Amino acid sequence: MKTLTSITLLPMLLVACTSKQEFQPSGDPIRINQVGYYTKESKTAVIEEDGFCDTYQLKDLSTSQVVWEGKSVRTSTSPWSEKKHEVVDFSSVTKPGKYLLVAGNYSKQVNIEDHPYRALSVAALKAFYYQRSGEPIEAEYAGQWARPAGHLDTTVLVHPSAESKGRPAGTVISSPRGWYDAGDYNKYIVNSSFTIGEILTIYQCCPGYFKTLNTNIPESSNELPDVLDEMLVNLKWMLTMQDPTDGGVYHKLTNPDFEGFVMPTDCHQQRYVVQKSTAATLDFIATMALASRIYRKYDAHKEFAQQALNAAMKAWSWARLHPKVVYSQMELNKKFDPKVNTGEYGDWRFDDEFFWAATELYITTSKRMFLNEAARHASKGYFLPTWGHVSGLAAMEWMIQGSFGYSPEAERFGNKYGKMVIAYCDSVLQNTTNSIYDSPYGNSPFNFGWGCLGESCCGHGLSFLFAHKMSNDPKYLAAAIKCADYLLGRNATGYCYVTGFGIKPSMHPHHRLSEADSIEAPIPGLLVGGPNPAQQDKVEGYPSNYPDESYVDITESYASNEIAINWNAGLCAFIGWLDAEVK
Repeated sequence: MKTLTSITLLPMLLVACTSKQEFQPSGDPIRINQVGYYTKESKTAVIEEDGFCDTYQLKDLSTSQVVWEGKSVRTSTSPWSEKKHEVVDFSSVTKPGKYLLVAGNYSKQVNIEDHPYRALSVAALKAFYYQRSGEPIEAEYAGQWARPAGHLDTTVLVHPSAESKGRPAGTVISSPRGWYDAGDYNKYIVNSSFTIGEILTIYQCCPGYFKTLNTNIPESSNELPDVLDEMLVNLKWMLTMQDPTDGGVYHKLTNPDFEGFVMPTDCHQQRYVVQKSTAATLDFIATMALASRIYRKYDAHKEFAQQALNAAMKAWSWARLHPKVVYSQMELNKKFDPKVNTGEYGDWRFDDEFFWAATELYITTSKRMFLNEAARHASKGYFLPTWGHVSGLAAMEWMIQGSFGYSPEAERFGNKYGKMVIAYCDSVLQNTTNSIYDSPYGNSPFNFGWGCLGESCCGHGLSFLFAHKMSNDPKYLAAAIKCADYLLGRNATGYCYVTGFGIKPSMHPHHRLSEADSIEAPIPGLLVGGPNPAQQDKVEGYPSNYPDESYVDITESYASNEIAINWNAGLCAFIGWLDAEVK
Protein backbone atom coordinates (compact mmCIF):
# COMPACT_ATOMS: atom_id res chain seq x y z
CA MET A 1 0.00 0.00 0.00
CA LYS A 2 1.24 3.51 -0.77
CA THR A 3 2.65 5.43 2.15
CA LEU A 4 2.19 9.07 1.07
CA THR A 5 0.54 10.85 3.96
CA SER A 6 -2.28 13.35 3.74
CA ILE A 7 -1.16 16.95 3.41
CA THR A 8 -1.33 18.96 6.62
CA LEU A 9 -1.26 22.72 6.98
CA LEU A 10 1.17 24.70 9.12
CA PRO A 11 -0.09 27.76 10.98
CA MET A 12 1.47 30.93 9.65
CA LEU A 13 -0.14 33.99 11.16
CA LEU A 14 -1.78 35.15 14.37
CA VAL A 15 -4.73 37.42 15.07
CA ALA A 16 -6.54 38.33 18.27
CA CYS A 17 -8.82 35.60 19.65
CA THR A 18 -11.24 35.30 22.54
CA SER A 19 -8.62 33.35 24.49
CA LYS A 20 -5.01 32.41 23.91
CA GLN A 21 -4.51 29.06 22.21
CA GLU A 22 -1.57 26.74 22.38
CA PHE A 23 0.35 26.52 19.10
CA GLN A 24 -0.89 23.37 17.32
CA PRO A 25 0.93 22.82 14.00
CA SER A 26 -1.12 19.74 13.08
CA GLY A 27 -4.51 21.35 13.60
CA ASP A 28 -6.91 22.05 10.76
CA PRO A 29 -10.07 23.79 12.00
CA ILE A 30 -10.59 25.86 8.82
CA ARG A 31 -12.94 24.39 6.24
CA ILE A 32 -12.99 26.05 2.82
CA ASN A 33 -13.59 25.26 -0.82
CA GLN A 34 -10.01 24.28 -1.63
CA VAL A 35 -10.34 24.63 -5.40
CA GLY A 36 -11.61 28.19 -5.41
CA TYR A 37 -14.46 30.68 -5.11
CA TYR A 38 -16.17 32.64 -7.88
CA THR A 39 -15.42 36.37 -7.81
CA LYS A 40 -19.04 37.52 -7.75
CA GLU A 41 -20.62 34.68 -5.76
CA SER A 42 -20.89 33.65 -2.11
CA LYS A 43 -17.63 32.95 -0.28
CA THR A 44 -17.86 31.40 3.15
CA ALA A 45 -15.62 29.31 5.35
CA VAL A 46 -16.51 27.22 8.39
CA ILE A 47 -14.31 27.35 11.46
CA GLU A 48 -14.36 24.48 13.93
CA GLU A 49 -14.15 25.22 17.65
CA ASP A 50 -10.34 25.07 18.01
CA GLY A 51 -10.07 28.01 15.66
CA PHE A 52 -12.79 30.26 17.09
CA CYS A 53 -11.74 33.94 17.19
CA ASP A 54 -13.29 37.33 17.88
CA THR A 55 -12.09 38.48 14.48
CA TYR A 56 -11.07 36.68 11.30
CA GLN A 57 -8.95 38.12 8.51
CA LEU A 58 -8.35 37.60 4.81
CA LYS A 59 -4.89 38.70 3.68
CA ASP A 60 -3.44 39.14 0.23
CA LEU A 61 -1.00 36.23 -0.04
CA SER A 62 1.72 38.21 -1.83
CA THR A 63 1.59 41.45 0.18
CA SER A 64 0.16 40.29 3.56
CA GLN A 65 -2.24 43.25 3.34
CA VAL A 66 -5.54 42.70 5.17
CA VAL A 67 -8.31 42.94 2.57
CA TRP A 68 -11.15 41.82 4.82
CA GLU A 69 -11.70 41.56 8.56
CA GLY A 70 -14.83 40.48 10.36
CA LYS A 71 -16.65 38.33 12.86
CA SER A 72 -18.53 35.13 12.20
CA VAL A 73 -22.06 35.54 10.89
CA ARG A 74 -23.48 32.63 12.89
CA THR A 75 -22.65 29.64 15.06
CA SER A 76 -24.16 26.19 14.61
CA THR A 77 -23.90 22.83 16.33
CA SER A 78 -23.65 19.45 14.65
CA PRO A 79 -26.78 17.37 15.36
CA TRP A 80 -24.60 14.25 15.52
CA SER A 81 -21.34 15.14 17.24
CA GLU A 82 -22.45 18.33 19.04
CA LYS A 83 -19.32 20.03 17.69
CA LYS A 84 -19.66 23.77 17.28
CA HIS A 85 -18.89 25.66 14.06
CA GLU A 86 -18.73 29.31 13.06
CA VAL A 87 -19.53 30.54 9.56
CA VAL A 88 -17.28 33.28 8.21
CA ASP A 89 -18.53 35.26 5.19
CA PHE A 90 -16.02 37.17 3.07
CA SER A 91 -18.19 37.48 -0.04
CA SER A 92 -17.42 41.20 -0.22
CA VAL A 93 -13.94 40.36 -1.55
CA THR A 94 -14.39 40.22 -5.32
CA LYS A 95 -10.90 40.76 -6.68
CA PRO A 96 -9.39 37.63 -8.24
CA GLY A 97 -6.28 36.47 -6.46
CA LYS A 98 -4.70 34.25 -3.83
CA TYR A 99 -5.39 35.05 -0.20
CA LEU A 100 -4.82 33.68 3.28
CA LEU A 101 -7.76 33.17 5.62
CA VAL A 102 -6.47 33.56 9.17
CA ALA A 103 -8.11 32.20 12.32
CA GLY A 104 -5.81 32.60 15.30
CA ASN A 105 -2.89 30.22 15.01
CA TYR A 106 -4.34 28.72 11.86
CA SER A 107 -4.47 29.82 8.25
CA LYS A 108 -5.40 28.42 4.87
CA GLN A 109 -4.94 29.64 1.33
CA VAL A 110 -8.07 30.85 -0.46
CA ASN A 111 -8.30 31.19 -4.25
CA ILE A 112 -10.76 33.60 -5.88
CA GLU A 113 -11.14 33.38 -9.65
CA ASP A 114 -13.61 34.17 -12.41
CA HIS A 115 -13.78 30.47 -13.30
CA PRO A 116 -12.07 28.40 -10.60
CA TYR A 117 -13.61 25.11 -11.79
CA ARG A 118 -12.28 25.06 -15.32
CA ALA A 119 -9.37 22.69 -14.64
CA LEU A 120 -11.58 20.52 -12.43
CA SER A 121 -14.18 20.27 -15.19
CA VAL A 122 -11.54 19.14 -17.69
CA ALA A 123 -10.10 16.61 -15.22
CA ALA A 124 -13.51 15.12 -14.35
CA LEU A 125 -14.06 14.39 -18.04
CA LYS A 126 -10.46 13.28 -18.68
CA ALA A 127 -10.84 10.70 -15.90
CA PHE A 128 -12.88 8.55 -18.29
CA TYR A 129 -9.90 8.29 -20.65
CA TYR A 130 -7.84 6.74 -17.85
CA GLN A 131 -10.65 4.20 -17.32
CA ARG A 132 -10.54 2.95 -20.91
CA SER A 133 -10.27 -0.80 -21.37
CA GLY A 134 -8.64 -2.70 -24.21
CA GLU A 135 -6.37 0.02 -25.56
CA PRO A 136 -3.00 1.45 -24.54
CA ILE A 137 -3.17 4.62 -22.45
CA GLU A 138 -0.33 6.54 -24.05
CA ALA A 139 2.17 8.87 -22.39
CA GLU A 140 1.35 11.62 -24.90
CA TYR A 141 -2.11 11.84 -23.34
CA ALA A 142 -1.64 10.31 -19.89
CA GLY A 143 1.83 11.32 -18.79
CA GLN A 144 3.05 9.25 -15.87
CA TRP A 145 -0.22 7.26 -15.80
CA ALA A 146 0.45 5.67 -19.22
CA ARG A 147 -0.02 1.90 -19.37
CA PRO A 148 -0.20 -0.87 -21.98
CA ALA A 149 -3.51 -2.28 -23.13
CA GLY A 150 -5.20 -4.90 -21.02
CA HIS A 151 -8.49 -6.78 -21.26
CA LEU A 152 -8.73 -6.76 -25.05
CA ASP A 153 -12.03 -8.68 -24.71
CA THR A 154 -11.87 -10.14 -28.21
CA THR A 155 -12.44 -13.72 -26.97
CA VAL A 156 -15.29 -13.33 -24.49
CA LEU A 157 -17.49 -16.35 -23.76
CA VAL A 158 -21.27 -16.40 -23.54
CA HIS A 159 -22.01 -17.51 -19.98
CA PRO A 160 -24.59 -20.32 -19.61
CA SER A 161 -26.98 -17.77 -18.07
CA ALA A 162 -26.85 -15.72 -21.28
CA GLU A 163 -27.28 -18.37 -23.94
CA SER A 164 -29.84 -18.03 -26.72
CA LYS A 165 -30.77 -20.07 -29.79
CA GLY A 166 -28.36 -18.05 -31.87
CA ARG A 167 -25.64 -17.94 -29.23
CA PRO A 168 -25.32 -21.09 -27.12
CA ALA A 169 -23.21 -21.16 -23.98
CA GLY A 170 -19.52 -21.04 -24.77
CA THR A 171 -19.93 -19.04 -27.96
CA VAL A 172 -16.92 -16.77 -28.43
CA ILE A 173 -17.77 -13.12 -29.08
CA SER A 174 -15.75 -9.92 -29.33
CA SER A 175 -16.70 -7.05 -27.03
CA PRO A 176 -13.69 -4.71 -26.87
CA ARG A 177 -12.97 -1.30 -25.40
CA GLY A 178 -15.37 0.70 -23.23
CA TRP A 179 -14.58 1.79 -19.67
CA TYR A 180 -13.70 -0.09 -16.53
CA ASP A 181 -16.63 0.50 -14.23
CA ALA A 182 -15.05 1.54 -10.95
CA GLY A 183 -12.17 0.37 -8.82
CA ASP A 184 -12.53 -3.02 -10.52
CA TYR A 185 -11.94 -4.15 -14.13
CA ASN A 186 -15.41 -5.21 -15.21
CA LYS A 187 -17.87 -3.49 -17.55
CA TYR A 188 -21.56 -3.12 -16.69
CA ILE A 189 -24.38 -2.00 -18.98
CA VAL A 190 -26.64 -0.57 -16.26
CA ASN A 191 -23.95 1.73 -14.89
CA SER A 192 -22.50 2.59 -18.29
CA SER A 193 -25.94 3.62 -19.50
CA PHE A 194 -26.60 5.78 -16.48
CA THR A 195 -23.16 7.40 -16.77
CA ILE A 196 -23.51 8.34 -20.44
CA GLY A 197 -27.16 9.26 -19.96
CA GLU A 198 -26.38 11.75 -17.20
CA ILE A 199 -23.51 13.40 -19.06
CA LEU A 200 -25.31 13.64 -22.42
CA THR A 201 -28.45 14.93 -20.73
CA ILE A 202 -26.55 17.81 -19.14
CA TYR A 203 -24.48 18.31 -22.31
CA GLN A 204 -27.72 19.44 -23.97
CA CYS A 205 -28.03 22.27 -21.41
CA CYS A 206 -24.68 23.85 -22.28
CA PRO A 207 -23.16 22.27 -25.42
CA GLY A 208 -21.10 25.39 -26.12
CA TYR A 209 -19.31 25.06 -22.79
CA PHE A 210 -18.60 21.34 -23.15
CA LYS A 211 -17.25 21.91 -26.66
CA THR A 212 -14.50 24.05 -25.14
CA LEU A 213 -13.21 21.28 -22.85
CA ASN A 214 -10.05 19.95 -24.47
CA THR A 215 -8.96 16.90 -22.52
CA ASN A 216 -5.97 15.91 -24.69
CA ILE A 217 -7.18 12.50 -25.75
CA PRO A 218 -6.27 10.70 -29.00
CA GLU A 219 -9.46 11.95 -30.68
CA SER A 220 -9.06 15.62 -29.69
CA SER A 221 -8.23 16.79 -33.23
CA ASN A 222 -11.40 15.47 -34.91
CA GLU A 223 -14.72 17.26 -35.48
CA LEU A 224 -16.40 16.04 -32.30
CA PRO A 225 -16.09 17.76 -28.93
CA ASP A 226 -13.96 15.65 -26.60
CA VAL A 227 -16.95 14.89 -24.39
CA LEU A 228 -18.71 13.22 -27.34
CA ASP A 229 -15.54 11.41 -28.39
CA GLU A 230 -15.16 9.98 -24.89
CA MET A 231 -18.78 8.88 -24.64
CA LEU A 232 -18.47 7.24 -28.07
CA VAL A 233 -15.72 4.94 -26.79
CA ASN A 234 -18.16 3.36 -24.36
CA LEU A 235 -21.21 3.59 -26.61
CA LYS A 236 -19.48 1.47 -29.24
CA TRP A 237 -18.65 -1.13 -26.61
CA MET A 238 -22.27 -1.13 -25.47
CA LEU A 239 -23.44 -1.99 -28.99
CA THR A 240 -21.41 -5.21 -28.79
CA MET A 241 -23.40 -6.21 -25.70
CA GLN A 242 -26.64 -6.70 -27.64
CA ASP A 243 -27.47 -10.22 -28.78
CA PRO A 244 -28.07 -9.73 -32.53
CA THR A 245 -30.35 -12.76 -32.66
CA ASP A 246 -33.07 -11.33 -30.42
CA GLY A 247 -32.15 -7.75 -29.38
CA GLY A 248 -31.73 -8.42 -25.67
CA VAL A 249 -28.76 -6.85 -23.87
CA TYR A 250 -26.33 -8.67 -21.59
CA HIS A 251 -26.20 -7.31 -18.06
CA LYS A 252 -22.39 -7.17 -17.85
CA LEU A 253 -19.04 -8.33 -19.17
CA THR A 254 -17.06 -9.69 -16.26
CA ASN A 255 -14.55 -12.01 -14.69
CA PRO A 256 -16.11 -14.63 -12.43
CA ASP A 257 -14.30 -12.97 -9.48
CA PHE A 258 -12.78 -9.58 -8.79
CA GLU A 259 -9.10 -9.31 -9.67
CA GLY A 260 -6.49 -8.45 -7.06
CA PHE A 261 -4.80 -5.06 -6.98
CA VAL A 262 -2.76 -5.65 -10.12
CA MET A 263 -2.49 -3.87 -13.46
CA PRO A 264 -4.75 -4.93 -16.35
CA THR A 265 -1.93 -6.74 -18.17
CA ASP A 266 -1.53 -9.01 -15.15
CA CYS A 267 -5.17 -10.15 -15.23
CA HIS A 268 -5.77 -13.56 -16.78
CA GLN A 269 -9.27 -14.71 -15.82
CA GLN A 270 -11.60 -15.75 -18.62
CA ARG A 271 -14.20 -13.05 -19.29
CA TYR A 272 -17.93 -13.66 -19.87
CA VAL A 273 -21.06 -11.85 -20.93
CA VAL A 274 -23.71 -12.69 -18.38
CA GLN A 275 -27.52 -12.95 -18.49
CA LYS A 276 -29.72 -10.48 -20.34
CA SER A 277 -31.90 -8.37 -18.09
CA THR A 278 -34.81 -5.97 -18.42
CA ALA A 279 -32.97 -3.19 -16.58
CA ALA A 280 -29.87 -3.44 -18.77
CA THR A 281 -31.93 -3.57 -21.95
CA LEU A 282 -34.11 -0.56 -21.08
CA ASP A 283 -31.14 1.51 -19.92
CA PHE A 284 -29.38 0.59 -23.18
CA ILE A 285 -32.44 1.75 -25.14
CA ALA A 286 -32.55 5.14 -23.43
CA THR A 287 -28.84 5.74 -23.89
CA MET A 288 -28.81 4.70 -27.55
CA ALA A 289 -31.85 6.81 -28.39
CA LEU A 290 -30.32 9.85 -26.67
CA ALA A 291 -26.95 9.28 -28.36
CA SER A 292 -28.60 8.87 -31.76
CA ARG A 293 -30.24 12.28 -31.41
CA ILE A 294 -26.96 13.99 -30.51
CA TYR A 295 -24.53 12.29 -32.90
CA ARG A 296 -26.75 12.51 -35.98
CA LYS A 297 -25.92 16.23 -36.09
CA TYR A 298 -22.37 15.33 -37.17
CA ASP A 299 -21.92 14.11 -40.75
CA ALA A 300 -19.14 11.67 -39.87
CA HIS A 301 -21.34 10.01 -37.26
CA LYS A 302 -24.71 9.76 -38.99
CA GLU A 303 -24.11 6.06 -39.64
CA PHE A 304 -23.41 5.45 -35.95
CA ALA A 305 -26.49 7.47 -35.00
CA GLN A 306 -28.69 5.28 -37.20
CA GLN A 307 -27.03 2.13 -35.87
CA ALA A 308 -27.71 3.27 -32.31
CA LEU A 309 -31.36 3.97 -33.04
CA ASN A 310 -31.81 0.64 -34.81
CA ALA A 311 -30.27 -1.12 -31.81
CA ALA A 312 -32.60 0.76 -29.46
CA MET A 313 -35.67 -0.23 -31.47
CA LYS A 314 -34.63 -3.88 -31.57
CA ALA A 315 -33.97 -3.83 -27.84
CA TRP A 316 -37.40 -2.26 -27.26
CA SER A 317 -39.03 -5.28 -28.91
CA TRP A 318 -37.12 -7.59 -26.56
CA ALA A 319 -38.06 -5.53 -23.51
CA ARG A 320 -41.74 -5.60 -24.41
CA LEU A 321 -41.55 -9.39 -24.57
CA HIS A 322 -39.44 -9.65 -21.38
CA PRO A 323 -40.67 -6.85 -19.07
CA LYS A 324 -39.67 -8.46 -15.75
CA VAL A 325 -36.34 -10.24 -16.19
CA VAL A 326 -34.51 -9.55 -12.93
CA TYR A 327 -30.75 -9.91 -12.63
CA SER A 328 -30.24 -11.74 -9.34
CA GLN A 329 -26.71 -13.02 -8.93
CA MET A 330 -27.65 -15.27 -6.04
CA GLU A 331 -30.25 -17.06 -8.16
CA LEU A 332 -27.95 -17.15 -11.17
CA ASN A 333 -25.20 -18.81 -9.13
CA LYS A 334 -27.59 -21.54 -7.96
CA LYS A 335 -28.10 -22.61 -11.58
CA PHE A 336 -24.96 -21.94 -13.55
CA ASP A 337 -21.20 -22.30 -13.52
CA PRO A 338 -18.85 -20.59 -13.29
CA LYS A 339 -20.25 -18.67 -10.33
CA VAL A 340 -20.13 -14.89 -10.77
CA ASN A 341 -19.19 -12.79 -7.74
CA THR A 342 -18.63 -9.31 -9.15
CA GLY A 343 -20.88 -6.23 -8.94
CA GLU A 344 -24.57 -7.00 -9.28
CA TYR A 345 -26.34 -3.75 -10.19
CA GLY A 346 -29.56 -5.61 -9.49
CA ASP A 347 -33.02 -4.09 -9.84
CA TRP A 348 -36.49 -5.47 -9.26
CA ARG A 349 -38.80 -2.66 -10.43
CA PHE A 350 -38.73 -1.33 -13.96
CA ASP A 351 -41.26 1.50 -14.24
CA ASP A 352 -38.44 4.04 -14.02
CA GLU A 353 -36.42 2.29 -16.76
CA PHE A 354 -39.49 2.07 -19.03
CA PHE A 355 -40.16 5.77 -18.35
CA TRP A 356 -36.63 6.79 -19.30
CA ALA A 357 -36.43 4.51 -22.36
CA ALA A 358 -39.82 5.62 -23.72
CA THR A 359 -39.00 9.26 -23.06
CA GLU A 360 -35.79 9.17 -25.08
CA LEU A 361 -37.37 7.14 -27.89
CA TYR A 362 -40.24 9.62 -28.19
CA ILE A 363 -37.97 12.67 -28.27
CA THR A 364 -35.73 11.01 -30.86
CA THR A 365 -38.44 9.55 -33.13
CA SER A 366 -41.56 11.70 -32.39
CA LYS A 367 -43.63 8.49 -32.42
CA ARG A 368 -46.70 8.86 -30.25
CA MET A 369 -46.58 5.24 -29.10
CA PHE A 370 -43.49 6.11 -27.06
CA LEU A 371 -45.14 9.20 -25.62
CA ASN A 372 -48.01 7.01 -24.46
CA GLU A 373 -45.57 4.54 -22.89
CA ALA A 374 -43.72 7.35 -21.14
CA ALA A 375 -46.98 8.70 -19.74
CA ARG A 376 -47.99 5.22 -18.56
CA HIS A 377 -44.74 4.72 -16.63
CA ALA A 378 -44.14 8.33 -15.60
CA SER A 379 -42.87 8.96 -12.10
CA LYS A 380 -45.31 10.67 -9.77
CA GLY A 381 -42.50 12.57 -8.05
CA TYR A 382 -39.03 13.92 -8.62
CA PHE A 383 -36.14 11.78 -7.41
CA LEU A 384 -32.41 12.36 -7.59
CA PRO A 385 -31.11 10.30 -10.52
CA THR A 386 -29.15 7.18 -9.61
CA TRP A 387 -28.32 4.01 -11.55
CA GLY A 388 -31.05 2.20 -9.60
CA HIS A 389 -33.69 4.91 -10.04
CA VAL A 390 -33.37 6.53 -13.46
CA SER A 391 -36.71 8.39 -13.47
CA GLY A 392 -34.75 11.51 -12.52
CA LEU A 393 -32.95 11.37 -15.88
CA ALA A 394 -36.30 11.16 -17.68
CA ALA A 395 -37.62 14.11 -15.65
CA MET A 396 -34.52 16.13 -16.53
CA GLU A 397 -34.95 15.31 -20.20
CA TRP A 398 -38.55 16.53 -20.15
CA MET A 399 -37.50 19.77 -18.48
CA ILE A 400 -34.82 20.32 -21.12
CA GLN A 401 -37.05 19.49 -24.09
CA GLY A 402 -39.90 21.52 -22.65
CA SER A 403 -37.67 24.57 -22.42
CA PHE A 404 -36.49 23.93 -25.99
CA GLY A 405 -40.13 23.89 -27.15
CA TYR A 406 -39.78 20.39 -28.60
CA SER A 407 -43.54 19.74 -28.49
CA PRO A 408 -46.64 20.74 -26.50
CA GLU A 409 -46.39 17.39 -24.69
CA ALA A 410 -42.75 18.07 -23.78
CA GLU A 411 -43.70 21.50 -22.48
CA ARG A 412 -46.46 19.97 -20.37
CA PHE A 413 -44.18 17.28 -18.95
CA GLY A 414 -41.38 19.82 -18.51
CA ASN A 415 -43.59 22.19 -16.52
CA LYS A 416 -44.82 19.30 -14.40
CA TYR A 417 -41.34 18.16 -13.43
CA GLY A 418 -40.10 21.73 -13.24
CA LYS A 419 -42.60 22.41 -10.47
CA MET A 420 -41.55 19.19 -8.76
CA VAL A 421 -37.85 19.98 -8.85
CA ILE A 422 -38.47 23.47 -7.49
CA ALA A 423 -40.59 22.07 -4.66
CA TYR A 424 -37.88 19.49 -3.95
CA CYS A 425 -35.18 22.15 -3.83
CA ASP A 426 -37.27 24.42 -1.63
CA SER A 427 -37.70 21.61 0.88
CA VAL A 428 -33.93 21.06 0.94
CA LEU A 429 -33.22 24.77 1.34
CA GLN A 430 -35.29 24.94 4.53
CA ASN A 431 -32.36 23.34 6.38
CA THR A 432 -29.60 25.48 4.89
CA THR A 433 -29.90 28.49 7.21
CA ASN A 434 -28.77 26.32 10.14
CA SER A 435 -26.40 24.13 8.16
CA ILE A 436 -23.20 23.31 10.02
CA TYR A 437 -21.13 23.56 6.82
CA ASP A 438 -23.23 26.27 5.13
CA SER A 439 -24.50 23.90 2.46
CA PRO A 440 -27.90 22.53 1.41
CA TYR A 441 -26.21 19.13 1.22
CA GLY A 442 -25.02 17.29 4.32
CA ASN A 443 -27.70 18.24 6.84
CA SER A 444 -29.48 14.89 7.05
CA PRO A 445 -28.07 11.47 7.90
CA PHE A 446 -29.82 10.25 4.74
CA ASN A 447 -27.42 12.37 2.68
CA PHE A 448 -24.61 9.92 3.51
CA GLY A 449 -24.02 6.38 2.33
CA TRP A 450 -22.44 4.39 -0.48
CA GLY A 451 -21.49 6.78 -3.30
CA CYS A 452 -23.24 9.69 -1.64
CA LEU A 453 -21.02 12.40 -3.12
CA GLY A 454 -21.74 11.43 -6.72
CA GLU A 455 -25.39 10.55 -6.26
CA SER A 456 -26.57 12.87 -3.49
CA CYS A 457 -24.21 15.86 -3.37
CA CYS A 458 -23.82 16.20 -7.15
CA GLY A 459 -27.48 15.18 -7.52
CA HIS A 460 -28.52 18.02 -5.24
CA GLY A 461 -26.33 20.40 -7.24
CA LEU A 462 -27.88 19.35 -10.55
CA SER A 463 -31.36 19.68 -9.08
CA PHE A 464 -30.63 23.25 -7.99
CA LEU A 465 -29.36 24.03 -11.48
CA PHE A 466 -32.59 22.70 -12.97
CA ALA A 467 -34.61 24.74 -10.47
CA HIS A 468 -32.61 27.77 -11.57
CA LYS A 469 -33.21 26.92 -15.23
CA MET A 470 -36.96 26.54 -14.70
CA SER A 471 -37.42 29.62 -12.46
CA ASN A 472 -34.46 31.93 -13.14
CA ASP A 473 -34.32 32.49 -9.36
CA PRO A 474 -30.69 33.18 -8.32
CA LYS A 475 -31.14 31.47 -4.95
CA TYR A 476 -30.98 28.09 -6.66
CA LEU A 477 -27.70 28.89 -8.43
CA ALA A 478 -26.30 30.05 -5.07
CA ALA A 479 -27.39 26.75 -3.52
CA ALA A 480 -25.69 24.76 -6.29
CA ILE A 481 -22.44 26.65 -5.62
CA LYS A 482 -22.68 25.74 -1.94
CA CYS A 483 -23.00 22.07 -2.86
CA ALA A 484 -19.71 22.40 -4.76
CA ASP A 485 -18.15 24.08 -1.73
CA TYR A 486 -19.03 21.03 0.36
CA LEU A 487 -17.64 18.60 -2.18
CA LEU A 488 -14.37 20.47 -2.46
CA GLY A 489 -13.46 20.86 1.20
CA ARG A 490 -15.97 22.78 3.30
CA ASN A 491 -17.09 19.63 5.08
CA ALA A 492 -16.59 17.62 8.27
CA THR A 493 -13.46 15.76 7.15
CA GLY A 494 -11.67 18.68 5.51
CA TYR A 495 -10.97 16.62 2.39
CA CYS A 496 -11.36 17.79 -1.16
CA TYR A 497 -12.98 14.58 -2.38
CA VAL A 498 -11.54 14.75 -5.92
CA THR A 499 -8.12 13.23 -6.57
CA GLY A 500 -5.48 15.70 -7.69
CA PHE A 501 -7.29 18.82 -6.45
CA GLY A 502 -7.20 20.95 -3.34
CA ILE A 503 -4.89 21.25 -0.36
CA LYS A 504 -6.03 17.97 1.16
CA PRO A 505 -7.21 15.70 -1.67
CA SER A 506 -8.17 12.04 -1.45
CA MET A 507 -4.89 10.22 -2.05
CA HIS A 508 -5.61 6.50 -1.69
CA PRO A 509 -8.83 5.64 -3.56
CA HIS A 510 -10.04 2.06 -3.79
CA HIS A 511 -8.96 1.91 -7.43
CA ARG A 512 -6.82 -0.83 -8.88
CA LEU A 513 -5.29 1.37 -11.58
CA SER A 514 -4.15 3.97 -9.04
CA GLU A 515 -2.94 1.48 -6.46
CA ALA A 516 -1.08 -0.98 -8.70
CA ASP A 517 0.80 1.46 -10.91
CA SER A 518 3.66 2.21 -8.45
CA ILE A 519 2.97 5.95 -8.76
CA GLU A 520 2.34 7.77 -5.48
CA ALA A 521 -0.24 10.19 -6.86
CA PRO A 522 -3.58 8.64 -7.85
CA ILE A 523 -5.05 9.23 -11.29
CA PRO A 524 -6.47 12.78 -11.13
CA GLY A 525 -10.07 13.92 -11.51
CA LEU A 526 -11.71 10.98 -9.73
CA LEU A 527 -14.53 11.55 -7.24
CA VAL A 528 -14.52 9.15 -4.29
CA GLY A 529 -17.71 7.72 -2.82
CA GLY A 530 -17.62 9.73 0.39
CA PRO A 531 -18.77 9.40 4.02
CA ASN A 532 -20.62 6.16 4.63
CA PRO A 533 -21.75 5.45 8.21
CA ALA A 534 -22.55 1.82 7.33
CA GLN A 535 -18.79 1.21 6.94
CA GLN A 536 -19.39 -2.11 5.16
CA ASP A 537 -15.68 -2.68 4.56
CA LYS A 538 -15.02 -2.94 8.34
CA VAL A 539 -11.57 -1.41 7.95
CA GLU A 540 -9.75 0.40 10.73
CA GLY A 541 -9.20 4.12 10.54
CA TYR A 542 -12.65 5.66 10.36
CA PRO A 543 -12.49 8.75 12.63
CA SER A 544 -16.00 8.08 13.94
CA ASN A 545 -19.38 6.67 12.98
CA TYR A 546 -20.98 10.12 12.71
CA PRO A 547 -22.61 10.29 9.25
CA ASP A 548 -20.51 13.15 7.88
CA GLU A 549 -17.21 11.92 9.36
CA SER A 550 -17.45 8.26 8.27
CA TYR A 551 -14.73 8.52 5.66
CA VAL A 552 -11.19 7.14 5.62
CA ASP A 553 -8.64 7.78 2.89
CA ILE A 554 -7.14 4.32 2.55
CA THR A 555 -7.24 1.93 -0.39
CA GLU A 556 -8.98 -0.83 1.58
CA SER A 557 -12.02 1.34 2.21
CA TYR A 558 -14.26 0.39 -0.69
CA ALA A 559 -17.27 1.60 1.31
CA SER A 560 -16.09 5.21 1.46
CA ASN A 561 -13.15 5.59 -0.91
CA GLU A 562 -13.91 3.69 -4.13
CA ILE A 563 -14.36 5.54 -7.40
CA ALA A 564 -16.97 4.76 -10.09
CA ILE A 565 -17.89 6.07 -13.52
CA ASN A 566 -21.43 6.98 -12.43
CA TRP A 567 -20.10 9.12 -9.57
CA ASN A 568 -17.68 10.81 -11.94
CA ALA A 569 -20.58 11.40 -14.30
CA GLY A 570 -22.26 13.35 -11.51
CA LEU A 571 -19.10 15.37 -10.95
CA CYS A 572 -18.56 16.00 -14.66
CA ALA A 573 -22.17 17.01 -15.30
CA PHE A 574 -22.58 19.15 -12.17
CA ILE A 575 -19.28 21.03 -12.23
CA GLY A 576 -19.45 21.50 -16.00
CA TRP A 577 -22.96 22.95 -16.02
CA LEU A 578 -22.25 25.05 -12.92
CA ASP A 579 -19.14 26.55 -14.48
CA ALA A 580 -21.07 27.26 -17.67
CA GLU A 581 -23.86 28.94 -15.72
CA VAL A 582 -21.86 31.31 -13.53
CA LYS A 583 -21.11 34.48 -15.49
